[in-house]
Amino acid sequence: MGKALIIGAGGVAGVAAHKCCQNDKVFDAICIASRTKSKCDAIREAIKVHFPNSRTEVTTAQVDADDVKQLVTLINDYKPDIVLNLALPYQDLPIMDACLETGVHYVDTANYEPKDVAKFEYKWQWAYREKFEKAGITALLGSGFDPGVTGVFSAYAQKHHFDEINYLDILDCNAGSNGLPFATNFNPEINIREVSAKGSYFENGKFIETEPMSIKRVYNFPEIGPRDMYLLHHEEMESLALNLKGIKRIRFFMTFSQSYLDHLNALIDVGMTSIEPINFEGKEIVPLQFLKAVLPDPASLAARTKGKTNIGCIFRGKKNGKDKNYYLYNVCNHEECYQEVGAQAVSYTTGVPAMIGTSLVMTGAWQRPGVYNIEEFDPDPFMDALNKFGLPWQESFDPELVD
Repeated sequence: MGKALIIGAGGVAGVAAHKCCQNDKVFDAICIASRTKSKCDAIREAIKVHFPNSRTEVTTAQVDADDVKQLVTLINDYKPDIVLNLALPYQDLPIMDACLETGVHYVDTANYEPKDVAKFEYKWQWAYREKFEKAGITALLGSGFDPGVTGVFSAYAQKHHFDEINYLDILDCNAGSNGLPFATNFNPEINIREVSAKGSYFENGKFIETEPMSIKRVYNFPEIGPRDMYLLHHEEMESLALNLKGIKRIRFFMTFSQSYLDHLNALIDVGMTSIEPINFEGKEIVPLQFLKAVLPDPASLAARTKGKTNIGCIFRGKKNGKDKNYYLYNVCNHEECYQEVGAQAVSYTTGVPAMIGTSLVMTGAWQRPGVYNIEEFDPDPFMDALNKFGLPWQESFDPELVD
């Protein structure tokens, strides 16, 4: 039905590429492109092992995602119907520029983040709305899990269960264990920037900033049990605050073990999480980038990771004048993900929605000129695809609430 160009060759890209090949009625062909072509080749070989009967043609290419000219050349050579950006958040804008120049649809999983400022927000990408409208192409922002599925869950709750949603708590629990004293479960540089930044929540029309990890709750997650979770700033709050009718408050919580926090705080204390360049033996280095090079590649930990994730949304609002509570969530098993596609659940829960969003735009179900966040489209086909492609959702109408 169409061709997709996947930019990136990390754990999420590997899952998304696998799932495109599983969905071979939609994806006739994919090209996996990255700065390091050998990583793309490794994904292609893994697909042959996991999905040997797929009819999707898989090719690979080398590209520098910071270089618009290189991207444009690759797009013009391969002629995809859509570009799925699974590179670093710093590279969102160059890839969007290349899509505009070539007239190709765009999908990503994380919003733009300047390399020299630990701050991520949608304003830079929302500024492209008129350009994409005039070009007659679609940009779908945030088609991962959070952001991504959490936005689809919100649109589904708003469409089917509420007249207005007043309170939303997004809960992200990773109860997996890899047996190491300290390792991140996705790109170390992005992960550490995210969790060491100040937190925030939306309430009564504005965002309220908090000190990092200063607000803690304990939640009893289905199929996992009680876990400590901490309030963070997270990008989907920004768009959901605009798109949910009647919303008064949105919070985002993520679980961390005490061991993880102890190690992270020690690294912060000695300056290893800084993004300010320093001079070391005549060379300029960024401490956080050096730390990333020292820490294990999250993709390499998939075989040793055990346990489950639980990510979902608790909604409180009104239906037909009555108060209503509703909990939508997914539980994902690290070991089952590894058996299926050779990845751990954090990559799986992002890579599967990335494929689904890409397929919906490419087939026309979600095709509309402009730049859109995921909750601005009809959630039903996405929700159906989650059940079909490995992320079945569950619901509760009497959930435990977060105080």
